[in-house]
Amino acid sequence: MPPVARAPGPPRRPPRTPFALIALLLPLTLLAVGPAVAVGAGGWVVAPVGGGRPAFYAEGTAGTVLRDTVAVTNSGRTPVTVRLRGDGVPAVFARSDLRIPARTRAEVPFTVTVPPDAGPGDRTGAIVVRDAHGRTATVPVRLRVGGPALAALTVEHLAVGADRITYELVNRGTTVLVPRLSVRADGVFGRVLDRAPRTLPVRLPPGARRTLSEPWAGRPVLDEVRVRLTVTAAGGARDTADTSAAFVPWGAVTGGSAALAAGAAVLLGRRRGHRARTAPRSAGAEPTGAVS
Repeated sequence: MPPVARAPGPPRRPPRTPFALIALLLPLTLLAVGPAVAVGAGGWVVAPVGGGRPAFYAEGTAGTVLRDTVAVTNSGRTPVTVRLRGDGVPAVFARSDLRIPARTRAEVPFTVTVPPDAGPGDRTGAIVVRDAHGRTATVPVRLRVGGPALAALTVEHLAVGADRITYELVNRGTTVLVPRLSVRADGVFGRVLDRAPRTLPVRLPPGARRTLSEPWAGRPVLDEVRVRLTVTAAGGARDTADTSAAFVPWGAVTGGSAALAAGAAVLLGRRRGHRARTAPRSAGAEPTGAVS
Protein backbone atom coordinates (compact mmCIF):
# COMPACT_ATOMS: atom_id res chain seq x y z
CA MET A 1 0.00 0.00 0.00
CA PRO A 2 1.43 3.35 -0.93
CA PRO A 3 2.22 5.67 1.97
CA VAL A 4 -0.45 8.12 2.88
CA ALA A 5 0.65 11.75 2.79
CA ARG A 6 -0.25 13.78 5.83
CA ALA A 7 -0.67 17.49 5.97
CA PRO A 8 2.09 19.24 7.92
CA GLY A 9 1.06 20.44 11.33
CA PRO A 10 1.76 23.88 12.81
CA PRO A 11 5.44 24.65 13.48
CA ARG A 12 6.64 23.82 16.98
CA ARG A 13 7.56 26.84 19.04
CA PRO A 14 10.31 26.87 21.64
CA PRO A 15 9.16 27.08 25.23
CA ARG A 16 8.58 30.61 26.32
CA THR A 17 10.81 32.20 28.90
CA PRO A 18 9.25 34.67 31.25
CA PHE A 19 10.15 38.25 30.35
CA ALA A 20 11.41 38.92 33.86
CA LEU A 21 13.95 36.08 33.56
CA ILE A 22 15.20 37.39 30.20
CA ALA A 23 15.63 40.85 31.65
CA LEU A 24 17.68 39.40 34.48
CA LEU A 25 19.98 37.10 32.49
CA LEU A 26 20.68 39.02 29.29
CA PRO A 27 22.68 41.90 30.79
CA LEU A 28 24.75 39.51 32.88
CA THR A 29 25.53 37.42 29.79
CA LEU A 30 26.68 40.48 27.88
CA LEU A 31 28.81 41.74 30.75
CA ALA A 32 30.52 38.49 31.68
CA VAL A 33 33.22 38.62 28.99
CA GLY A 34 36.10 37.87 31.37
CA PRO A 35 36.26 36.01 34.68
CA ALA A 36 35.55 37.98 37.84
CA VAL A 37 38.86 37.49 39.60
CA ALA A 38 38.34 40.16 42.25
CA VAL A 39 34.99 40.80 43.83
CA GLY A 40 34.00 44.02 45.54
CA ALA A 41 31.58 43.89 48.46
CA GLY A 42 29.22 46.34 46.74
CA GLY A 43 28.26 44.03 43.85
CA TRP A 44 31.03 45.01 41.46
CA VAL A 45 33.97 42.99 40.13
CA VAL A 46 37.38 43.69 38.59
CA ALA A 47 39.13 41.62 35.92
CA PRO A 48 41.60 41.89 33.04
CA VAL A 49 39.96 42.43 29.65
CA GLY A 50 40.01 39.43 27.31
CA GLY A 51 41.64 36.04 27.41
CA GLY A 52 40.16 34.78 30.67
CA ARG A 53 43.26 35.84 32.59
CA PRO A 54 43.32 35.69 36.40
CA ALA A 55 46.07 38.35 36.52
CA PHE A 56 47.95 40.85 34.38
CA TYR A 57 51.18 39.54 32.85
CA ALA A 58 53.79 41.75 31.22
CA GLU A 59 57.39 41.40 30.12
CA GLY A 60 59.93 43.92 28.88
CA THR A 61 63.35 45.43 29.38
CA ALA A 62 64.13 48.47 31.51
CA GLY A 63 62.35 51.58 30.21
CA THR A 64 59.70 49.65 28.26
CA VAL A 65 56.10 50.96 28.37
CA LEU A 66 53.58 48.12 28.72
CA ARG A 67 49.87 48.52 27.94
CA ASP A 68 46.79 46.63 29.12
CA THR A 69 43.13 47.17 30.04
CA VAL A 70 41.20 46.54 33.24
CA ALA A 71 37.43 46.08 33.42
CA VAL A 72 35.20 47.09 36.33
CA THR A 73 31.74 45.51 36.11
CA ASN A 74 28.85 46.84 38.17
CA SER A 75 26.24 44.07 38.32
CA GLY A 76 24.24 45.84 41.01
CA ARG A 77 21.08 47.92 40.70
CA THR A 78 22.64 51.23 41.69
CA PRO A 79 25.58 53.20 40.29
CA VAL A 80 29.00 52.81 41.89
CA THR A 81 31.93 55.25 42.00
CA VAL A 82 35.44 53.76 42.12
CA ARG A 83 39.04 54.90 42.04
CA LEU A 84 41.89 52.93 40.41
CA ARG A 85 45.55 52.89 41.39
CA GLY A 86 48.65 50.74 41.10
CA ASP A 87 50.18 49.03 44.11
CA GLY A 88 53.84 48.11 43.72
CA VAL A 89 53.81 48.94 40.00
CA PRO A 90 54.02 52.39 38.33
CA ALA A 91 50.60 52.20 36.64
CA VAL A 92 49.05 55.18 34.84
CA PHE A 93 45.32 54.95 33.99
CA ALA A 94 43.37 56.63 31.20
CA ARG A 95 40.85 57.52 33.92
CA SER A 96 41.49 56.87 37.59
CA ASP A 97 38.03 57.98 38.85
CA LEU A 98 34.92 56.33 37.43
CA ARG A 99 31.16 56.40 37.99
CA ILE A 100 29.73 53.18 36.62
CA PRO A 101 25.94 52.94 36.10
CA ALA A 102 23.99 49.90 37.24
CA ARG A 103 24.50 46.72 35.20
CA THR A 104 27.34 48.25 33.19
CA ARG A 105 30.97 47.43 32.55
CA ALA A 106 33.69 50.05 32.17
CA GLU A 107 37.02 49.26 30.48
CA VAL A 108 40.01 51.42 31.45
CA PRO A 109 43.32 51.25 29.54
CA PHE A 110 46.49 51.72 31.57
CA THR A 111 50.25 51.64 31.11
CA VAL A 112 53.09 50.33 33.25
CA THR A 113 56.59 51.69 32.64
CA VAL A 114 59.48 49.46 33.66
CA PRO A 115 61.88 51.66 35.70
CA PRO A 116 65.04 52.57 33.72
CA ASP A 117 67.27 51.18 36.49
CA ALA A 118 65.30 47.96 36.99
CA GLY A 119 67.40 44.82 36.89
CA PRO A 120 66.32 41.55 35.29
CA GLY A 121 63.93 39.42 37.30
CA ASP A 122 60.31 39.04 38.37
CA ARG A 123 58.33 41.71 40.16
CA THR A 124 54.83 41.65 41.58
CA GLY A 125 52.20 44.28 42.21
CA ALA A 126 48.47 44.80 41.84
CA ILE A 127 45.77 46.96 40.33
CA VAL A 128 43.63 48.17 43.22
CA VAL A 129 40.04 49.42 42.82
CA ARG A 130 38.33 51.16 45.74
CA ASP A 131 34.76 52.43 45.96
CA ALA A 132 33.34 55.40 47.87
CA HIS A 133 32.57 53.20 50.89
CA GLY A 134 36.15 52.01 51.30
CA ARG A 135 35.58 48.55 49.81
CA THR A 136 38.45 47.34 47.63
CA ALA A 137 39.20 44.66 45.04
CA THR A 138 42.59 43.84 43.51
CA VAL A 139 43.99 42.03 40.47
CA PRO A 140 47.61 40.78 40.63
CA VAL A 141 50.23 42.14 38.23
CA ARG A 142 53.17 39.89 37.28
CA LEU A 143 56.02 41.81 35.66
CA ARG A 144 59.13 40.17 34.26
CA VAL A 145 62.05 42.46 33.49
CA GLY A 146 64.37 41.15 30.79
CA GLY A 147 68.00 41.88 30.11
CA PRO A 148 71.43 40.43 30.91
CA ALA A 149 71.98 39.21 34.46
CA LEU A 150 75.03 40.78 36.11
CA ALA A 151 76.12 40.04 39.69
CA ALA A 152 78.44 42.73 41.07
CA LEU A 153 78.96 44.43 44.43
CA THR A 154 81.46 46.67 46.22
CA VAL A 155 82.61 47.12 49.83
CA GLU A 156 82.98 50.79 50.73
CA HIS A 157 83.70 53.09 53.70
CA LEU A 158 85.42 50.45 55.80
CA ALA A 159 86.31 51.76 59.28
CA VAL A 160 87.41 50.31 62.63
CA GLY A 161 85.73 51.80 65.69
CA ALA A 162 85.92 51.27 69.44
CA ASP A 163 84.30 47.81 69.47
CA ARG A 164 83.16 47.12 65.90
CA ILE A 165 84.00 47.28 62.22
CA THR A 166 81.63 49.28 60.01
CA TYR A 167 81.28 49.15 56.23
CA GLU A 168 78.85 49.60 53.33
CA LEU A 169 77.75 47.08 50.73
CA VAL A 170 76.55 48.35 47.33
CA ASN A 171 74.85 46.19 44.69
CA ARG A 172 76.38 47.33 41.41
CA GLY A 173 74.74 44.63 39.29
CA THR A 174 71.30 43.75 37.96
CA THR A 175 70.34 40.83 40.20
CA VAL A 176 69.28 40.51 43.83
CA LEU A 177 72.26 39.50 45.99
CA VAL A 178 72.55 37.64 49.30
CA PRO A 179 76.18 38.36 50.34
CA ARG A 180 78.63 36.23 52.33
CA LEU A 181 81.28 37.90 54.52
CA SER A 182 84.69 36.86 55.87
CA VAL A 183 86.88 39.02 58.14
CA ARG A 184 90.63 38.95 58.82
CA ALA A 185 92.93 41.17 60.85
CA ASP A 186 96.73 40.82 61.07
CA GLY A 187 98.79 42.60 63.70
CA VAL A 188 102.50 43.15 64.24
CA PHE A 189 102.85 39.81 66.02
CA GLY A 190 100.45 37.77 63.86
CA ARG A 191 96.77 37.24 63.11
CA VAL A 192 94.36 38.67 65.70
CA LEU A 193 91.01 38.03 63.95
CA ASP A 194 89.90 35.31 61.53
CA ARG A 195 86.17 34.75 60.83
CA ALA A 196 85.14 32.17 58.27
CA PRO A 197 82.70 33.16 55.48
CA ARG A 198 79.06 33.30 56.55
CA THR A 199 75.82 34.44 54.90
CA LEU A 200 74.65 37.88 55.99
CA PRO A 201 70.95 38.38 56.88
CA VAL A 202 70.40 40.93 54.11
CA ARG A 203 69.03 40.96 50.55
CA LEU A 204 70.42 43.60 48.22
CA PRO A 205 68.26 44.53 45.22
CA PRO A 206 70.01 46.18 42.26
CA GLY A 207 71.36 49.61 43.22
CA ALA A 208 70.78 49.13 46.95
CA ARG A 209 73.27 50.37 49.56
CA ARG A 210 73.39 48.99 53.13
CA THR A 211 75.48 50.13 56.11
CA LEU A 212 76.49 47.15 58.25
CA SER A 213 78.75 46.48 61.21
CA GLU A 214 80.79 43.59 62.55
CA PRO A 215 81.30 43.40 66.35
CA TRP A 216 84.88 43.12 67.62
CA ALA A 217 84.88 43.03 71.40
CA GLY A 218 88.26 41.29 71.82
CA ARG A 219 90.41 43.69 69.88
CA PRO A 220 94.11 44.08 70.84
CA VAL A 221 95.10 46.50 73.58
CA LEU A 222 98.38 47.53 71.98
CA ASP A 223 98.96 46.71 68.33
CA GLU A 224 98.82 47.99 64.77
CA VAL A 225 96.60 45.81 62.58
CA ARG A 226 95.47 45.49 58.99
CA VAL A 227 91.74 44.63 58.68
CA ARG A 228 90.44 42.99 55.51
CA LEU A 229 86.80 42.24 54.55
CA THR A 230 85.92 39.88 51.69
CA VAL A 231 82.34 39.74 50.38
CA THR A 232 81.00 37.28 47.81
CA ALA A 233 77.58 36.47 46.31
CA ALA A 234 76.05 34.09 43.79
CA GLY A 235 76.84 34.76 40.16
CA GLY A 236 80.53 35.51 40.73
CA ALA A 237 80.16 38.78 42.66
CA ARG A 238 83.21 39.47 44.84
CA ASP A 239 85.00 42.43 46.41
CA THR A 240 87.53 43.10 49.17
CA ALA A 241 88.42 46.15 51.23
CA ASP A 242 91.11 46.72 53.84
CA THR A 243 92.21 49.42 56.25
CA SER A 244 94.74 49.96 59.04
CA ALA A 245 94.06 50.67 62.69
CA ALA A 246 96.37 51.38 65.64
CA PHE A 247 95.36 50.29 69.15
CA VAL A 248 97.02 52.22 71.98
CA PRO A 249 96.02 52.16 75.69
CA TRP A 250 95.56 55.90 75.84
CA GLY A 251 94.45 55.79 79.47
CA ALA A 252 97.78 54.39 80.63
CA VAL A 253 99.67 56.71 78.33
CA THR A 254 97.72 59.72 79.60
CA GLY A 255 98.25 58.69 83.22
CA GLY A 256 101.99 58.21 82.74
CA SER A 257 102.28 61.54 80.98
CA ALA A 258 100.43 63.27 83.79
CA ALA A 259 102.75 61.70 86.39
CA LEU A 260 105.81 62.76 84.44
CA ALA A 261 104.46 66.28 84.07
CA ALA A 262 103.70 66.51 87.81
CA GLY A 263 107.19 65.29 88.73
CA ALA A 264 108.77 67.77 86.36
CA ALA A 265 106.73 70.61 87.87
CA VAL A 266 107.87 69.71 91.43
CA LEU A 267 111.52 69.55 90.43
CA LEU A 268 111.26 72.81 88.55
CA GLY A 269 109.65 74.51 91.56
CA ARG A 270 112.36 73.29 93.91
CA ARG A 271 115.10 74.49 91.59
CA ARG A 272 113.58 77.95 91.31
CA GLY A 273 113.33 78.25 95.13
CA HIS A 274 116.97 77.28 95.59
CA ARG A 275 118.05 79.91 93.09
CA ALA A 276 116.08 82.60 94.91
CA ARG A 277 117.75 81.85 98.27
CA THR A 278 121.35 81.89 96.98
CA ALA A 279 121.19 84.92 94.71
CA PRO A 280 123.67 87.80 95.88
CA ARG A 281 122.28 91.17 96.73
CA SER A 282 123.22 94.14 94.60
CA ALA A 283 125.57 96.91 95.93
CA GLY A 284 122.85 99.51 95.91
CA ALA A 285 120.79 97.44 98.28
CA GLU A 286 123.27 97.71 101.23
CA PRO A 287 122.37 100.45 103.92
CA THR A 288 124.71 103.47 104.17
CA GLY A 289 125.18 106.25 106.79
CA ALA A 290 127.23 109.47 107.32
CA VAL A 291 129.86 109.76 110.14
CA SER A 292 130.02 113.03 111.78
